[in-house]
Amino acid sequence: MQFLLAFVVAAPLLGAVAALLPAPPGLKGKSPEQAVLRHGVTVTGVILAAAIALTLGFDHDAPSRFQATTDISWIQALNVRIHLGIDGISLPLLLMTALLFFLCALYSYFKLPAGPSPKAFVALLLVLESGTLATFAVLDLLLFFLAFEMVLIPMYFLIARWGGAQRQAAAWKFILYTLLGSVVMLLGLLLIGLTSGTFDMVALASDNGRELSHTTQLLAVLSIGIGLAVKTPMWPLHSWLPDAHTAAPTVGSVVLAGVLLKMGTYGFVRILLPVTPDGMATFAPYLGAFAAVGIVYGSLACLALARKGNKGDLKRLIAYSSVGHMGFVLLGIASMTPTGVNGALFANIAHGLITGLLFFLVGALKDRYGTADLDTLAGATGAALYGRAPRFGAFLAFAAVASLGLPGLAGFWGEMLALFGAFDPAEGLSRPAFLTYMAFGAFGTLLTAAYLLIVVRRVCMGDPKAGPAIVLADVQRYEFAAWTPLAALTVLAGLWPAVLLGLTDPAVQKLLAGGNS
Repeated sequence: MQFLLAFVVAAPLLGAVAALLPAPPGLKGKSPEQAVLRHGVTVTGVILAAAIALTLGFDHDAPSRFQATTDISWIQALNVRIHLGIDGISLPLLLMTALLFFLCALYSYFKLPAGPSPKAFVALLLVLESGTLATFAVLDLLLFFLAFEMVLIPMYFLIARWGGAQRQAAAWKFILYTLLGSVVMLLGLLLIGLTSGTFDMVALASDNGRELSHTTQLLAVLSIGIGLAVKTPMWPLHSWLPDAHTAAPTVGSVVLAGVLLKMGTYGFVRILLPVTPDGMATFAPYLGAFAAVGIVYGSLACLALARKGNKGDLKRLIAYSSVGHMGFVLLGIASMTPTGVNGALFANIAHGLITGLLFFLVGALKDRYGTADLDTLAGATGAALYGRAPRFGAFLAFAAVASLGLPGLAGFWGEMLALFGAFDPAEGLSRPAFLTYMAFGAFGTLLTAAYLLIVVRRVCMGDPKAGPAIVLADVQRYEFAAWTPLAALTVLAGLWPAVLLGLTDPAVQKLLAGGNS
């Protein structure tokens, strides 16, 4: 188990180096480009297999205990250690990350985005995977920061080199926002580590803030929270996200929405809740307020983009929907209750699966039509996917109703539990304030249903015989292979939520109790 976790974290880096080397003659296939793309599929597939083996070997009777741990001294002067481990909180995120990267590599093998060398593309994708996996596996504050920062440069180049229109401006906006947030976050991490005398996240969580004064906790929550909020992204620090998603290639958008946003919310749960509980309790009402506004704001922005005549880009619409969905995650965390935090973790996974599928679908739609502009796609009679490409239309409709939180699908449980957490927040938090936030969240679910149903009506419905004759390819085999696992897991998590909640709940209970239960 120790070897498996270390392998999952380090193997993508080794694969990235190998991707830049010349392929052996027997493995080149039809072309060197095909060889390096096949290499990407192979490496991500092996990592996914290792992550599945790690899941099967995980002791599901003790999900609150860190397992597969490695603890090696690294920088003795600062008491920094190479400390790895997984529990019921990090395991689902690790597995989902490995799955999404494998599906992205598989999709890229058949549909490589236009840009420079495929070698560089595969290498950047693998470095990005290593950084995200490490973020969910490390148990040292400085290692967490290094892994957190490791994803920035690869994502910058994926947007800037393989993206669409306005890609340079979007890439710079992404890097500037996230770097500035990270600088502030580093100050908070150093404050905690140097004040307490350790950067070990397990020891700090067990101490539960007893070694940190109230002022220290307030400063740490403020500085670390800003950095995490930028990555989440929380309103009003979200403005980099729509531009990045609109310009990014399809797989870049899938990874950005499905994995990178989760790094921010994971930091709130893994670091701030257990290490600085008093500081979090002070800032929780403000975090809940920003979350509630973000839910409504994101939904209203999507509703505006979905309206006829507004030239709304579908990728941009889904990006704004992420602001709303991640608002539910932050609201659950702000409640500081087991119900709310479990809901936040469930919503994290649901959003990764559903929004990853949506970005795959919109990217494929853009490839077919040459645009993601909703007015152009709808036209006078609608894009009529149900008539022209029925399987494609069915996938899009399924992803839309999953995103709006239809009961029986994964999106329902996370949002419902987050609202339940706001209904009865932790002791000491203002219940009237959180009831107001819950009302905002409930209103946001109605707005979400409205704009997604408008999108389905405009894109999927219409008379296929009216307007210009368009021969539209239905779902291809490689698309079916990349999309079906996400759809299947969305159904599985919706019908059987205990699979995920059985992992997260004991770990959350222990985390909120400061390691005492």
